[in-house]
Amino acid sequence: MNEMRALRTFLLAIEKRNFALVARELMTTPASVTRTIAALETELGVQLFVRTTRQVSPTAEGAAFAARIEPALQTLEAARVELLNAHKADEGRLRINAPMSFGQRVLAKLLCSFSGIYPKIDVQISLTDQLLDMVSDEFDLAIRISETPSNKFTIWRKICPIDRVLAVAPEHAHASVGHPSELPLDVCLGYDCESRREIWHLTNGDTSVAVTAGRAISSNNGEVLARMAVEGAGVVLLPEFILAEYLADGRLVRVLPEWKPPQFWLTLYYPPYQQLPPRIASFSDFFEAEIPAYVTAIT
Repeated sequence: MNEMRALRTFLLAIEKRNFALVARELMTTPASVTRTIAALETELGVQLFVRTTRQVSPTAEGAAFAARIEPALQTLEAARVELLNAHKADEGRLRINAPMSFGQRVLAKLLCSFSGIYPKIDVQISLTDQLLDMVSDEFDLAIRISETPSNKFTIWRKICPIDRVLAVAPEHAHASVGHPSELPLDVCLGYDCESRREIWHLTNGDTSVAVTAGRAISSNNGEVLARMAVEGAGVVLLPEFILAEYLADGRLVRVLPEWKPPQFWLTLYYPPYQQLPPRIASFSDFFEAEIPAYVTAIT
């Protein structure tokens, strides 16, 4: 393992070009880094760096050596981490991406409960309604509310259905319409992760209708649209957990309750793991067991 540490120190020196910065990151002394590199040069019989008073620069041999060993060290490090985590389902870093409204209204309490059970798991939560690149953005999992995923290259786990509701302020002129065709496009507030127009696909028995929403107003945030609907701006189609408090106190009423949108699902997305790391499996199992109660509590 001393050789592994020496090679990691060497690669970090290639990146930083400064032994003091390497020492700071490795929590050691510049003299220790210098000795490690010198010993590696002696062992290999070649000069790896050109030293100056301000920085160090790799020689051609040093740069070539770094290019050859870096992929191998990454593979060895991945194997080491996998082995260390094989039986650790209760510690480590967990980076989660979740929708804004869901995170604010539902996830906060659940994460508090999870952290109480798994205090050694470092939870980092990022809220956005846009599904990000799980690999390049280094998330361990993402929570999404959407139709059933169709991407064959995405790993996902359906958790529970999420009801959506058409709603409007009770005093609004279109609070009592009998058919979706009676809704002017300008009063349908559209939700889209890029604030573009949205198509509402509504079904009543064997009859289906498509309504374009967002011609006048659209947003990438459900909370904003819900509050605009309360202020009389128009009709919204949003998850019931966002609208529940407004429906309960009468600030919003349901519109066209017999017309149903496609069912949405609360889903967990993962990077392309061959097997879920233990800490991620622990959260996923906890989430699936506990989340229905949290969603029900606010609807």
